[in-house]
Amino acid sequence: MTLLYTEVEEELRAAVRDLLAAKCSPAAVLGSVESGAPYDADLWKALARDVGAAGLLIPEELGGAASHEGGASAREAAVVLEELGRAVAPVPYLSSAVLATQALLTAGGDVAEELLTRLAAGEATAALAVSFAASPYALPSPAATLGEDGTVTGTVTGVIGAEAADVLLVPVRLPGSGRQGTGLCAVETSPAGREAVRVTPVTSLDLTRPIATVSFGSAPARVVATTDGPTDSTRAPWVREALTRGAGLLASEQLGVAEWCLTTTVAYVKERRQFARPVGSFQAVKHRLADLWLEVAGARAAARNAAARLAEASTAGPLGDEAVAVAVAVAVAQAHCGAVAVRAAEECVQLHGGIGMTWEHPAHLYLKRAKADQIALGTPGDHREALAGPAGLPAPA
Repeated sequence: MTLLYTEVEEELRAAVRDLLAAKCSPAAVLGSVESGAPYDADLWKALARDVGAAGLLIPEELGGAASHEGGASAREAAVVLEELGRAVAPVPYLSSAVLATQALLTAGGDVAEELLTRLAAGEATAALAVSFAASPYALPSPAATLGEDGTVTGTVTGVIGAEAADVLLVPVRLPGSGRQGTGLCAVETSPAGREAVRVTPVTSLDLTRPIATVSFGSAPARVVATTDGPTDSTRAPWVREALTRGAGLLASEQLGVAEWCLTTTVAYVKERRQFARPVGSFQAVKHRLADLWLEVAGARAAARNAAARLAEASTAGPLGDEAVAVAVAVAVAQAHCGAVAVRAAEECVQLHGGIGMTWEHPAHLYLKRAKADQIALGTPGDHREALAGPAGLPAPA
């Protein structure tokens, strides 16, 4: 296994970076945030359809690009997330092309394949109706219930991507007096199910990735997959796999945030002058940025390792023999990359001086994205604690 970027990955990076440079400048992102409609539909359409990023995890037979014979994998998806992190791009890539897509891949079946085909073609956007703060290691019970009439009722809080989603994938409790279990249902938000689905935006720390409360009032649904057993979502692999793999790939987005903050700060302190000298010539500033460079280099290794481990593992179905290696890689990446992204963003704000504290400079967007990502899909503490078992270490006291 190599952690170096392949030629194909560099070409993909160049395509995504060119698109973001043309359509997602810092000024454009700041403008969309102030408009109250942060999701950029045109940018998402170009990324999903023209670049083909929406289908990187979806098998070729369903219209995607994933294949065990040299096709796309989690490594390519990680490259896209790096670039999206660099631009704090307001698109639902993580929620649709990663979390929702992985839930469908794990569930399998005719309904899942039909939805994956739509997602790969860029014809639809999906969201997994699970709190963005949910940890892969301690999943909550489903907040919604599937009725005998095939409709879904309930309320889910903290959902990302719901405002842009055409399809909501909802973990549910199954009906029946003598049978308990969990299921995954697909609820269309337009046009048939729109009246029965209410998406209420709530105040989000990260203004470029809004969260919402989603309420289902007897919403028509299609059952994607079910599992027998107690009403405990830990028995439903589609949610667990989506959050685990999502956490591993989120590290690449955190890496992109940290790299932008470091690069931008270094460029600024070379130009900003105090006492007739560039600020970057002062030893204290040099040391801070040198230390930060080392941390970012470590974050790159951890994020690339997680992406490579996920690429080696099968995308369809639960993790098999690779589960321990993947669990270690994901936990290490999240425990490290989250803190590095926050530190890089804090240094970016502070070393930019007064301009870094203003609303007009994009530094605050990166600090908010870094902090929101740090507490998403499990906190660094959650991942350090989970790392103890697979790594054979004593658990934290």
